Amino acid sequence: MVLEVHFETDVGRVREKNEDSFLSMPAQGVYVVADGMGGHNSGEIASQISVEAIKSFYESDATDQVVRQAFGAYRTLANGHAGGVTLDEYRLRLALEAANLQIFNTARRYVQFRDMGTTVVAVQFVKNRIYVGYVGDSRVYRVRDKKIVQLTEDHSLANEYVKMKLLRKEDVPRFPYKNVIVRALGLGATVKVDTFYKESRPGDWFLLCSDGLTDLVRDPEIRDLMLGGRDVRSACRALVDTANARGGVDNITVLAVHVARARPVRGRRGHTTGTSHS
Repeated sequence: MVLEVHFETDVGRVREKNEDSFLSMPAQGVYVVADGMGGHNSGEIASQISVEAIKSFYESDATDQVVRQAFGAYRTLANGHAGGVTLDEYRLRLALEAANLQIFNTARRYVQFRDMGTTVVAVQFVKNRIYVGYVGDSRVYRVRDKKIVQLTEDHSLANEYVKMKLLRKEDVPRFPYKNVIVRALGLGATVKVDTFYKESRPGDWFLLCSDGLTDLVRDPEIRDLMLGGRDVRSACRALVDTANARGGVDNITVLAVHVARARPVRGRRGHTTGTSHS
């Protein structure tokens, strides 16, 4: 399979600075969106530290060896089953935990960065799977067969109220504390990272985004804007433009991935082979 990827980030119409960060590592199939917490000090620093930490984590051969050894010990403790967690999922979880610790240690070392934090959504494409890890209320969506599904679950006060049946989902946009999150990177030495994987197939669209998009553009509209574009670039541009047209009250970051079929390559003597960028 071939991954067609594009990303856009925009400060919006209200904020003076962009506290979102993103990461694209095509060689590793790793993509990340982080949204620095605007209500805390230096949100843009926290989001940038998170993507840089994840990048370093995946680029380091030494770290890879440590992860493999740790996963072996993890499997041993789980009697060889590891609770259904694969090495790739385990690596993604450790990458986000490492980013959390780096933000926390930086904030503890420098008083001007105290209490900074960030949300994060990170994915890795491995063969026909997409591995997802996240903390906070930035989201990952999948569009398949013209249906959109939010794959992540918001770590927000509003979502907690919905799960407790104290708030209806349709009332969340009017909930005064809808942007209060209950989990983020950097607020403690440890953090609970949610991870899972899904099968991917040709024709799928995946979207990583900050809440600067989802606070203003509804899920069905996101689907229509993604599918209505000529390609991933025009889809991202349409999403950002729509959020800005509705006020652009927050920073907007979108990263779209279209899973396409491998393009056949004519080999020697008429043989056809496939190419894969995933």
